[in-house]
Amino acid sequence: MLTLDKIYHAKYVLKDVIRQTDLIFAPQIRKDAEVYLKTENLQITGSFKVRGSAYKISQLNEEERARGVVACSAGNHAQGVAMAATKSGIPSLICLPDGAPISKVEATKRYGAKVELVKGVYDDAYARALQLKDEKGYTFIHPFDDEDVIAGQGTIGLEILEQLDDVDAVVVPIGGGGLISGVAYAIKCLRPQCKVYGVQAAGAASMVHALQEQGPDALPSAKTIADGIAVKKAGELTYQLCRDYVDEVVTVTDDEISTAILTLIEQQKLIAEGAGAVAVAAVLFDKVPVAGKKVVCLVSGGNIDVTILSRVISRGLLKTGRSADITVELVDKPGQLRGVSDIVAAAGGNVVAVNHDRTDLDTDINACYLRLMLETRDHAHVEQIRTALTEAGYKIIK
Repeated sequence: MLTLDKIYHAKYVLKDVIRQTDLIFAPQIRKDAEVYLKTENLQITGSFKVRGSAYKISQLNEEERARGVVACSAGNHAQGVAMAATKSGIPSLICLPDGAPISKVEATKRYGAKVELVKGVYDDAYARALQLKDEKGYTFIHPFDDEDVIAGQGTIGLEILEQLDDVDAVVVPIGGGGLISGVAYAIKCLRPQCKVYGVQAAGAASMVHALQEQGPDALPSAKTIADGIAVKKAGELTYQLCRDYVDEVVTVTDDEISTAILTLIEQQKLIAEGAGAVAVAAVLFDKVPVAGKKVVCLVSGGNIDVTILSRVISRGLLKTGRSADITVELVDKPGQLRGVSDIVAAAGGNVVAVNHDRTDLDTDINACYLRLMLETRDHAHVEQIRTALTEAGYKIIK
């Protein structure tokens, strides 16, 4: 049984292993709420996961340690297990989905683990890890459906209440549910009036599905830029804890997640991975009722691959109207490009890319398509430019 005493014991065990991360006031996230960020993206290994894995490994007996440990992960649990096992002198083997970011794979190796890449998503890596456990006798370290792991994650709930004892709501990412199970249990035991909201990616809403169906059942797929929470099936234990201690679970889209990542970079100078940004996305896009409340968004991790980050920023700019893609149909004669450019410049837009296409079969023989990529201020600014072009007689295709 998960108990508050176990979570306090985890806090004691972890005091020399992890750092107590800062709670940062973030007034720009929502003007009508007092928003704080619990910065687990600044935790050692770049994620909260080290709390649960380190506490679990600390509780292994000598026989379990001697067999070595095996784990499965999309990346962050892998690093936590690798670091904790290496520090304890225990060999570790980690099964990761082959689509895991390269940065997470290489970081896991640097922490001292052997890595096996498994075709598919987290659940496929999980099946392979269980197979190796049975074949080789390894001790399996579950990423979320384990009381010791959940207790380790629950230490975040204790820290939040120490840092903001009158908090009204805590918003937490959910993949398999280990993080929110521990945090919700700790907070509801100590401050039952505080709301706890969970957030999943819309393309991997396994806990939402479990709560609707009154039990965990595998989704046919899990597809999202938030690879850290791309889990097709919630845990049995975590489902029960979410059912009993979490007030509501909502979803956010990949575009909303991208916007949250961009917002954290610009406004807070923080790097969050997709899974780490979903709580902020839920507050930004009004998915949870936090107006007038003191709310903590748990930024669970910052291990985002830089190649993915550039694409996410581009999506976030489009979502917020900070960039725009406008295609105009022109008569193919001198001066047309200059005319369009003058209108965009007069409206305060900045052209960053131009594509001039004379070959499209849908155009008249003496016409062409001009595609512009623009830097803009917001959606209203984009509409202002489109209106100015239309009033000047240009035909906008999209």
